Amino acid sequence: MISVYYFGSIALVLIGLYGVLVKKNVLKMLIGLSIMETGVNLLLISIGYIYGRSAPILSEGIGPNQAVDPIPQALVLTAIVIGVATTAMALSVAIILYQRYGTLNVEEIRRLRG
Repeated sequence: MISVYYFGSIALVLIGLYGVLVKKNVLKMLIGLSIMETGVNLLLISIGYIYGRSAPILSEGIGPNQAVDPIPQALVLTAIVIGVATTAMALSVAIILYQRYGTLNVEEIRRLRG
């Protein structure tokens, strides 16, 4: 059964891809990349979810057959941490670009570069 989360994640990926491919401002491109990353994380979480099961937390009344697989959750948590670090690095590069060229427009930077 196809979940509504699949459609939401695909929509987020497409919105982010639009922002990366069409926009000329570096910050808007980074926002598009972040939106696309969120869509991929949502897709991974929705693939790992099984209806009617609970989180894999040790508590009474929940056996191994009643919990979802924790591996997609761990992968997404790792992807979020890596995504935050990558976004921070990209924002620092955007700051350096603005200090050097005085603009964040990609076409202007290419023209000024020579």
